[in-house]
Amino acid sequence: MISVEALTRKYGSFTAVDNVSFICEPGQVTGFLGPNGAGKTTTMRIMVGLTSPTSGRVTIGGHLYSDIPNPGRHVGVLLDASAQHAGRSGREILELGARTMGLANSRVDEMLELVSLTPAEAKRRLRNYSLGMKQRLGIAHALLGDPSVLILDEPANGLDPAGIRWMRGLLRGYAERGGTVLLSSHLLNEVELIADEMILIGHGRIVAQGDKKTLLAGATGSASTFVTALDNQRLADALTAKGFVVAGAGEGLRVEVEPVEVGRTALETGVVLTDLRAAEGGLEDLFLELTSDTQREDQLEGAPR
Repeated sequence: MISVEALTRKYGSFTAVDNVSFICEPGQVTGFLGPNGAGKTTTMRIMVGLTSPTSGRVTIGGHLYSDIPNPGRHVGVLLDASAQHAGRSGREILELGARTMGLANSRVDEMLELVSLTPAEAKRRLRNYSLGMKQRLGIAHALLGDPSVLILDEPANGLDPAGIRWMRGLLRGYAERGGTVLLSSHLLNEVELIADEMILIGHGRIVAQGDKKTLLAGATGSASTFVTALDNQRLADALTAKGFVVAGAGEGLRVEVEPVEVGRTALETGVVLTDLRAAEGGLEDLFLELTSDTQREDQLEGAPR
């Protein structure tokens, strides 16, 4: 478990992280979401002891990262896939990690196979890797010690669609086996496909947190439904008679009520539906709304370290 308690980091008059608190539970993928410069990377650097907090603290399994013996065996970290010696091969980088953690070299072969880096690719120097290959190597290094916690900053960066799908399956399986995953990204649409819980941060502050349904319900305060029927007018009349607000929407209707109520009304009225779905704007729209006055694209995340 990761516990972030009243975490603040200031650089002079600039506050990169402002009184941030949240918990990441075992068996779950927690999405840490926000625009560039929101404070995500600074928070994660504090988690693993690379940046000191001004106040507050982060514990992993009840301990500060600096107090965990052989931390790579307990916490897998990927903050910058390029932060390795460019002249070393992928295999050499993993072998050094395995030696540091006291692992057999056979673990290196397992990780290379897991992230689909071929023997020929593993022999290539890091400077000759594509961004996607560096990400795969970084994920392999994070998983090398078979940790119980993963802290990943923008792990999908540089991956193609097939690679992103692969990563989703990998992290989903890791969480289902009881692992704790903190996944930072500014790609909300990707994270909402995998995350159990989501934390939205803007300008160094938490602006919302919860699962997707809770976040969307809390933002809108009411549910809406898109529906299309073989007889839209008959369905609209029946819904209006029940007191629901109905409006035309493309080839169908938008109704200010839960989909289950629309389906129940259609059944009672004997109208055949051809489409029925929640009219969600999506997390991206929600996030932009919540952070419209806090996004600062001109700021460099974390400022000086």
